[in-house]
Amino acid sequence: MNIILLSGGSGKRLWPLSNDVRSKQFIKLFKGPDGEYESMVQRVYRQIRTADPNAAVTIATSRTQASAIHNQLGPSAGVCVEPCRRDTFPAIALATAYLHEIMGVGRDEAVVVCPVDPFVEQDYFEALKELGELASSGTAKLALMGIEPTYPSEKYGYIIPENTSNVSRVRTFREKPDAATAQSYIDQGALWNGGVFAYRLGYVLDRATELLNYTDYQDLFNRYDSLTKISFDYAVVEKESDIQVLRFHGQWRDIGTWNTLTEAMDETCVGKAILNQTCENVHVINELDMPILCMGLKDIVISASPEGILVSDKEQSSYIKPFVDAIDQQIMFAEKSWGSFRVLDVEEESLTIKVTLNPGHRMNYHSHERRDEMWTVISGRGRTIVDGMEQPVQAGDVITMQAGCRHTVIADTELKIMEVQLGKDISVHDKVKHELEE
Repeated sequence: MNIILLSGGSGKRLWPLSNDVRSKQFIKLFKGPDGEYESMVQRVYRQIRTADPNAAVTIATSRTQASAIHNQLGPSAGVCVEPCRRDTFPAIALATAYLHEIMGVGRDEAVVVCPVDPFVEQDYFEALKELGELASSGTAKLALMGIEPTYPSEKYGYIIPENTSNVSRVRTFREKPDAATAQSYIDQGALWNGGVFAYRLGYVLDRATELLNYTDYQDLFNRYDSLTKISFDYAVVEKESDIQVLRFHGQWRDIGTWNTLTEAMDETCVGKAILNQTCENVHVINELDMPILCMGLKDIVISASPEGILVSDKEQSSYIKPFVDAIDQQIMFAEKSWGSFRVLDVEEESLTIKVTLNPGHRMNYHSHERRDEMWTVISGRGRTIVDGMEQPVQAGDVITMQAGCRHTVIADTELKIMEVQLGKDISVHDKVKHELEE
């Protein structure tokens, strides 16, 4: 089974845990089989591997998310990087060309596309396999998964099938309606459009070539920033008459707000939190190393991270995006392919960061023109390379680097470092990468 997982967006409705770099699918809030917390992307990836250990999974994502994906899924996870965000049709076109030209997937092979962040159980992934088989059969050009609606939602588009069979031809599509109209669609047997579909690779390759007029994968990649932002639904699905839909009867949740996310959580509290006995329907997610005490609260979500603190009525939490858009703040936490960092203190001419490197990983060999740096090793063992000179480091060691000095650090075990940056113009753009001679 060839699967493209769409991983995009900034997930600002889950602020302060999500931001432009750390999207909602990377937040670790759900207990996995081993009892450890896992993120949405880790959960979905594990579930796919359980359903089909040999599945070829490619994650279509932006440059800013690629590091977090490799951090959470490992360096071998298949990633098709989009140069910038251009909505789902360009993303799927690029990923399809990548599968064909780079990964060698044949034109007649089936490809299943789905979001990376649905909250579902194992039956969903069995349905994905069935959807792929429908596409392979060639009885229709597109095969969609239609979600059995549980209420007249105004958030989703609707698929209206020709009949109530498990697999049916599609009669028409309807845009996101008001509640009364949604109920009338449901009365006609309509299904939610969850953005899940399958096709033979050659079909989308031909449609993308026709609509985007590109020659090959590299040409499409190079011109990606000039492509029109358009969804796959608008560009392809709603213009295709030869479509089947597979009904999905199982649990399916689109976790896009604090309200829907807390409904799916196993626990009322993640992190340090105390709720007294008079609290009702209260959830706390706390990434700070300090306790949160809640007393006499009802229907409230509290979320705390280095980015900020949210205290909101659960229903009102769905409307936070315009307020978050107005917040102008540097990124305080991010996952990288080598580990993660957290900003602890910001001053006019200094920045203090706690860096965690995963065993066997290292930073890029780089330099800064406008700042000095000092590393203090907190725990673990590793090696630093400063202007070509390598030396072992362990807890208690201090390494200083002046502006212009080339440097990196390699983790032999998990390595935690306190990094202090000193300068009048500290910026993420002040970084020059260099080749490291072996």
